[in-house]
Formats: sequence, C-alpha cells, structure tokens
Amino acid sequence: MGLISFLGFTLLVAGFAWWKTRGTDEKSADGFYLGGRSLGAITIAGSLLLTNLSAEQIVGLNGQAFSEGILVMAWETLAAIAIVITALFFLPRYMHKGITTIPEFIEERFDSWTRSILSILFLIAFGVVLLPTILYSGSLAFSTMFDLPEMLGLQENTVIALCVWIIGLIGVIYAIFGGLKAVAVSDLINAIGLLIGGLLIPYFGLKLIGDGSVGTGLDTLWTENQDKFELTGNAASSIPATGMILTGMMIAQVYYWGTNQSILQRVFGAKSLKEGQKGMMVAAFVKFVIPIVVVLPGIIAWHVFDGNLESPDKAYPQLVKEVLPPAYVGFFAAVLFGAVLSSFNSLLNSSATLFGFDLYKKFFNPEASERKAVKAGKYFGLGLAIVSMIIAPFIANAPDGLFDYIQQALGSLSVPILAVVLIGILTKKVPALGAKVVLISGVVMYIFTVFIRPGNWENALASAKSNGITDTLELAQIKIDTFPFHFLETMAWLFFINIIIMLVIGLLKPKTDEYIPKQTEAIDTTPWKYAVVVGILIVLLVLSTYLIF
Repeated sequence: MGLISFLGFTLLVAGFAWWKTRGTDEKSADGFYLGGRSLGAITIAGSLLLTNLSAEQIVGLNGQAFSEGILVMAWETLAAIAIVITALFFLPRYMHKGITTIPEFIEERFDSWTRSILSILFLIAFGVVLLPTILYSGSLAFSTMFDLPEMLGLQENTVIALCVWIIGLIGVIYAIFGGLKAVAVSDLINAIGLLIGGLLIPYFGLKLIGDGSVGTGLDTLWTENQDKFELTGNAASSIPATGMILTGMMIAQVYYWGTNQSILQRVFGAKSLKEGQKGMMVAAFVKFVIPIVVVLPGIIAWHVFDGNLESPDKAYPQLVKEVLPPAYVGFFAAVLFGAVLSSFNSLLNSSATLFGFDLYKKFFNPEASERKAVKAGKYFGLGLAIVSMIIAPFIANAPDGLFDYIQQALGSLSVPILAVVLIGILTKKVPALGAKVVLISGVVMYIFTVFIRPGNWENALASAKSNGITDTLELAQIKIDTFPFHFLETMAWLFFINIIIMLVIGLLKPKTDEYIPKQTEAIDTTPWKYAVVVGILIVLLVLSTYLIF
C-alpha cells in the first residue's frame, strides 16, 4: 500500500508538471530560465518554500532542535523578516531592470568581470555545499525511515550513496530537461503535500506522548521539557543570545532571500512585480508557521527517545518511523521525495542559468545563439549534478551537524556577496575594483577566521573528551577559550569590514562614469499596493512570537 501511494503521488506530480508546461518553449532563455515570465503568486510562493524547505532543512533543523530546543526556530522566523525586506527593498530594484540573474545586475552596476566572479562563487556554493547536503539529507531520511540497510542487507553508508545517485539522476531529468516552469509547477503540488505531511508528524507525535490526546501531549511536552522551550542560548548553543550573532544571522538570511540566484529565479519568472511581491509575502507568512514542521518534531523526538540517539540528524527520520501509521508512509515518502527533488532541481536549473547566461557566452563562445547557450547550460548542470553526487556521501563527516555545516560553509559567500549587492544598490561611485576586492578577499578572510581557527579548538575538545570531560558547558568554554568568536559573530564583523573596504575604495578611486540604472518594459513593474502593510503585519507576528516565549 505504501509503495502504491508513493508511486501514485510521484507520478501525479510529474504528469501534472508535464501537462502545465507542454506549451512553454524550453529552448529559449526566457522559457527555460524564467518559465516564460508567466508565474503567478501562488506558484511562486510554493516554489520558494519547496526550494528552501527540503530534507536538509527538515532533517538538519529538527536535529538541532533535538539537541538545543526551540531557540533554533530563529532560522525560520527571521527568514520571514528577510523575505519581507526582499519583497519591499530588493525585488522592485531587480525587476525594474528585467534581469534574469543577480550577476546580470552586478555587471550593469560594476562590470562583466565582477559578474563572472560572482557567478563562479554561486556555482561553487551550489556544487560543493547546497546540492550535496540536499542529496545527503534526503538519502539519510529515506535510509533511516524505511530501514533500507536492513531491507537491502547493505551497510548504511552504501545505502546512502545508492540513494544519492538515484535521487540525483531523477533530479537531473526534471531540472535539465524540464526548465524552471516544470520545477515551479511540481513545487506547488509538493509544497501542499509537504505541509500536510509535515503537520502529520507533530500531530501523531503529540498523540503518542499524550496517550491519544494532542492537547495532553503538548502539555506533557511543555511541562517535562522546559529547558527545550528556552529562547535564550548559553555558551554551548549554536545561537547564543548576543547582538552580533543576531546581526550575523540576519546577514545570512538577507543574503539567502535577497541575493541568492536559486531563490530569486523563482520570483524573476513572475508575470509582474505585483505577483512577485504577493508570492513572497505568502511565503513569508508560511515561514512564520513552519517551525511547527521543522522545529517542534525535534523536541518531540527528544522526549520520545529520552535524548538517546546515535546522531541528532536522525531525530526526525526516527520519529517519522516511530509515529507515522503505515497507511501514511507512502504519501509522506512521496512528498519528502518531492521536497528533495524540488530543492535539487531548483539549484540545478539556477546553475544551468548562471553558466549558460553568465559564463558560456563570455568565456567559451561569444557568438553562441540563445538556444546554444541554453544547451550548454544544461550540459553544465549535468556535470555539476555528478560532482555533487560524488561529494554528498562525505557530508556524514561534518562535525557540527548538518544544518550548522550548511550555514558555516555558506557564510564564506553570503558575507561578501551581500556587501557587494547592497553597495551596488545604495551607491553610484564605488567602482568595480571595490566589488572585485571584496568578492575575493571577503571569501579568504572568512575561510581564515572560521575554518582555519587559531588555537585549533577541535584538538582541544578531542583532548578534553579523552580525559573524561563530557559536560557541554565545560566543552563550550574550551571552545570559547581557544576561539572566542561564534561564526555568526564573525559574519557580522566581516560584513561591516567588507562594506568599509568598498566605501574606502570608492573614496580613493571613485567610478568616473555615471551609473544610470536601466529600466525594462518586459513586464509590469507596478508594485502591489498592500505590500508594505502586509509586510509590517508579518514582522509584527514574528516579534510577537518572541514576546510570548
């Protein structure tokens, strides 16, 4: 029964996506990259959520909630504020230009070489960090939920590698041969399915704790796990409560929602600025309630398993295996599979866009036709997919957990990229030299301060553990003594340093020709008249959550 429902829902999504996209010219740049600029608000919202909300988010963030509790919901609630900022500040400026990629905007503001550097940084982030973590987390979820190692008689590492290649190859077919509209349409169906399936897990988990009553289960969870509902982190937390850490987290969020090509490509495919803003506001509201899906189950898992699991990243799949009735297993597997494919497909489509639109015609074939550039982008996406499938199984060795690994690794790019885009929008005199210096030196500074840490605290922690020290606060203090800055604090400080570097270069060697932003007539750029009001209401909802807790 489970297999039938899995295949049925998966084929339904694929068939519907084909039917809805059969008239789109996927060989043209607008057709393949932007879905023919025909996406409505609801489709955009669904695609944004599924691009963001995949197994690496569900598995990784629930794993952190298992270890640390509700404080990690900041990654979701602050995301809602970042989406509002993007809809009101960044999106009108992008869509007035009618751009296809963020690097295209960077070229207009700075120069073609700056655009190329930015495209390469995006592609490195996609190929080395995001695509492999999506494949690994999805494979880990399926392996754990369905006992695949035992079923197949293979080692867990072997099963995960096998799942990685199966998911990856299916994703390639979707993204490379379907284009953005196929991805976005399938995202909408999968988003609805994932929200329904995602809500089933805390529902059945609370029923298990409350002996059949959700209300009793929630009361028991709250009463017996008060420490998991503390919003103030301590020295051992991934989000200690300091101003610079919250600043660093907002920098990560605004980069992701306001400058990340894989996210914004969904919005660039909108029929109009109005539809794009409405889609983003819908996504922001859903992000406000998403902690029920990506945080609460982790705390439920802590209670159900008494805090005893081999790895926090297994908390969510183990809970699904424990509480979900067999009749729902196939459906949940299908929507989770769809979520993994969605994020993977979205990144592959954006990678093909970046390569074909930003790099191929500059470095490889300046005279290439539009169709030839699209074809080259598809081949590049295929190659990047293979690289990510090779890397994915090694993510298991990440020392700080899946979600923390993603955020730390992306910080090397988010800090300089956001600085360059923001200065590009707000100033007219900072030259291309400033952008190039920051894009290169910003990455180097981050890697040096976060990954090549003075004092080698990993060895200090290993030594402490070998001497019998297991208390988390003692271990955290050792980490602080050897390297006193949290990676989010480092992000905040480096962001301000990058901004200062660009402004100083702008003073010393100002841009000689005047920057005049271009305007497009490709789409209607009239803003949604309720955008500001709705945005303020969403921000107030987020702030009220923190006041309640």
